[in-house]
Amino acid sequence: MFIGREQELNALRRLYNSDKFEFAVIYGRRRVGKTALISEFTKDKDTIFFTGVETNAKQNLENFSRCIMEYSTGIPADFSFASFQAALEYVFELARTKRMVLVIDEYPYVARASKSLASTLQMLIDKNKDTSRLLLILCGSSMSYMEDHVLAYKAPLYGRRTAQFKIQPFDFFEACQHFGGFSDFDKALAYGVIGGTPQYLLQIDDRCSMEENIKNTHLNPSSSIFEEPGNLLKQEVREPAIYNAVITAIANGCSKMNEISTNVGEDTSVCAGYIKNLIMLGIIKKELPYGEKSSRRTIYSVEDNMFRFWYRFVPENTSLISRGAADLVYQRIAPELPDYMGGVFEEICRQYLWRLLLDGKCAVNFTDLGRWWGTNPRTHRQEEIDIMGTDKNTALFGECKWKNEKIDCNVLEVLVGRSNLFHFDKKHFYLFSKSGFTKDCMDEAAEMGNVTLVAFADMIH
Repeated sequence: MFIGREQELNALRRLYNSDKFEFAVIYGRRRVGKTALISEFTKDKDTIFFTGVETNAKQNLENFSRCIMEYSTGIPADFSFASFQAALEYVFELARTKRMVLVIDEYPYVARASKSLASTLQMLIDKNKDTSRLLLILCGSSMSYMEDHVLAYKAPLYGRRTAQFKIQPFDFFEACQHFGGFSDFDKALAYGVIGGTPQYLLQIDDRCSMEENIKNTHLNPSSSIFEEPGNLLKQEVREPAIYNAVITAIANGCSKMNEISTNVGEDTSVCAGYIKNLIMLGIIKKELPYGEKSSRRTIYSVEDNMFRFWYRFVPENTSLISRGAADLVYQRIAPELPDYMGGVFEEICRQYLWRLLLDGKCAVNFTDLGRWWGTNPRTHRQEEIDIMGTDKNTALFGECKWKNEKIDCNVLEVLVGRSNLFHFDKKHFYLFSKSGFTKDCMDEAAEMGNVTLVAFADMIH
């Protein structure tokens, strides 16, 4: 079943309906659903769909030729064009009289083996763009290759594309469509454990408990999830061992550059290079206190939930997991899950606010959301605000609590107190709670008039 991606599908349909030459670049991390998106888009269209493999230029050309011949004649033919240029010229000629789509999936495999392919494509696009009705789609999973050799200013194909799509994992609300059999709380836990990457979501079985799912994926040495972080890094980077060390350090609470470098045992300049690549891959994210520009206060965290969970709990328990002791490892992990889910719930709440904004239902028309942390100049204590957003002279302040008890007035009062560190004409407060709110809290919120209380059950239904 295909879910989500409506925005991308609609954009691709607009390109197709232009009936002129279009060139779309689609890229994103492995397993994120790029091929599924393209397959859904092309299912009712004249399409040559070629997937590159990690081999030499000759074999890829033979495979490409076979795809073209099957499309053109309907008969698999043992025929190969003399060159990629000849093959592509044939396709451009086919598309002179009718609308058709050419997909080159896993483009980096083909282009690495055939060094002149990008320049050939550039030449043929320039030659045919005014007369061709071809929609060309290049797709790739190697983020670094696609950004450096297809999208970058110095790349031969720069300036030729008419659209590009960086495919991101699903947010929590899209991921929930995979979890029909779960309770609301288990949907949140499933998202916290596996994230929003479609291929990872398929590893979760909503007929089983989340305890069983965790044991069957992260704590099972024969599962694809257990091997996935290592496999992905091997495909994307040259020194996976140091990358592993960096992610493990961040997943276990080292958030500042000097803490990470000390933990890993490498200079900060070395770690900075690794972290930059991990940010590009969507595994690590960089944050500053909301509204601040000083890089001295930068912190880092693991952005992808599957990686966040894996690096938080698997490396320290690898010996036990390899011996099949999943039950014992889960007993160690279980007490830490509520604390782990606190950060996941903050992320879900931010996604919820973005959805409210896009639906025109948010109390503040913010332009961005983030966390804020810093020193209270009056008390000299460190303070933190889970969610903050602004719109000119209006500010949104949010607090998120993933706890089994109802939120009382004191949480609202602390948030209001922290908001006084900022000077805005208008303020609106959002409290998000796993378990709801006490009557006193609801009464005080109603009396204030600028407070929205959101229980998790209300977010998800």
